[in-house]
Amino acid sequence: MEVCYQLPVLPLDRPVPKHVLSRRGAISFSSSSSLFGAPDPRQLSQRRGAISYDSSDQTALYIRMLDVRVRSQVGFEPERRSSHPYLCIDFRTLHTPLGGCGSASVSAAPERRVHRLLSFQRYLHSSRLLRGVPQQIPLHILDEDYTGQAKCMLEKVGNWNFDIFLFDRLTNGNSLITLTCHLLNQYGLVELYQLDMVKLWRFLVMVQEDYHSGNPYHNAVHAADVTQAMYCYLREPMLSRSLTSRDLLLGLLAAATHDLDHPGVNQPFLIKTDHYLATLYRNTSVLENHHWKSAVGLLRETGLFSHLPADDRLNMERDLGSLILATDISRQNDYLSRFRTHLDQNDLCLSNASHRHFILQMALKCADICNPCRPWELSKQWSEKVTAEFFQQGDIEKKHKLEVSPVCDRESSTVGNIQIGFMTYVAEPLFAEWARFSDTRLSQTMLGHMGLNKASWVGLQQEQISGSEEAESATAAAATATAAQQEGNALAAARGTSSKEISQGSRES
Repeated sequence: MEVCYQLPVLPLDRPVPKHVLSRRGAISFSSSSSLFGAPDPRQLSQRRGAISYDSSDQTALYIRMLDVRVRSQVGFEPERRSSHPYLCIDFRTLHTPLGGCGSASVSAAPERRVHRLLSFQRYLHSSRLLRGVPQQIPLHILDEDYTGQAKCMLEKVGNWNFDIFLFDRLTNGNSLITLTCHLLNQYGLVELYQLDMVKLWRFLVMVQEDYHSGNPYHNAVHAADVTQAMYCYLREPMLSRSLTSRDLLLGLLAAATHDLDHPGVNQPFLIKTDHYLATLYRNTSVLENHHWKSAVGLLRETGLFSHLPADDRLNMERDLGSLILATDISRQNDYLSRFRTHLDQNDLCLSNASHRHFILQMALKCADICNPCRPWELSKQWSEKVTAEFFQQGDIEKKHKLEVSPVCDRESSTVGNIQIGFMTYVAEPLFAEWARFSDTRLSQTMLGHMGLNKASWVGLQQEQISGSEEAESATAAAATATAAQQEGNALAAARGTSSKEISQGSRES
């Protein structure tokens, strides 16, 4: 039995049709047939979906459902944990005009509504439910020993050697929720801003849900790691003396949501596949805009700041976006040049709100790519994870006959080569300038770790080259010996005797 769902993209300059319900913070589906009812195999049901918070707020209509046909089968096996979230989509049909799906079936069944499908991640989860596949929900039950160990780790959350992988295991995969909530309470921001704990917890749970656990790198653990690094930077003397409570709140929230709903592929991939997000954001900071708008969507849906004045809420959302947009790696040189100019002219004044905001942007940029600056045991794991995600994208590109993106071809790239290049051209220039701004023990520790890690990757590369050369030499020697033996046998055969008989005759003589 096969069901076809047609999800057309609605243009931003047109109002939402009446049959698409503009419910605040939810996707509403309007259909003439029951959503969960058993469909007639001879007919196709049509779904139309859009996201809206207020029909008058055009900026809130930031996500449109995919303009693709999503086909599912009853009894289809659940998506594997390591599979890519986009593998179920044929990228060649992303912007192909829909046709041949037939008209929607007319049914007297009551209309059903689906709520809280704000992200592609939740859309996939919903599709599993539509196929009748039960969701694999982990048991969030920890014994007292694990909980106690997690609390002990939180007491040292400001340590640069903080092992986020261990912490994630101790919290049963809830490292982002636990860490962010702890830091907000530690700074007294929950009490200061009178945040409702139920709304805050719901917001953090939804944020963690919207990170794709199937991504090797861009997942909730990465977000937790960036949040912990951001906390380390916020504690630096240059920042701790100057930042306001609003700056602290924005910095932590931006770190926790900076990669929200990341698809596991990069911006060039979305552009060359004509993905709807690339069209929506006009090929400019596509992922970062999506992360920001997704975070705003969750803030509005949970009403976390609903008790604040409207102007304050809008300013919070705008500044949150400014921080997240700064993590666009394609704009790295712009921010680095501006940072270097400020340091050369020595004109940074952290009593100035705009200068403080710029430093927050630079801090978030450092936190986002700080993996090379961690101790080798942690840095190596992150390096392998990000490379696995690159190669995963390259495999998808090969599968769909697309040009393979740089560093995404597992046949021509290695973890060591990628990391050495990243440290040399991206990480080292950034952290060298950060050390000029904040010349502290932490800055020197990060530079020291990065130097050692780079040397380790160079050593591993040389070992691999030496090993491959030795293997090639051994193979060549074996091939030469085999060729000599074959030549001897051929010569003996030509003389009517074997090489063994020739050697025996020579010994007798």
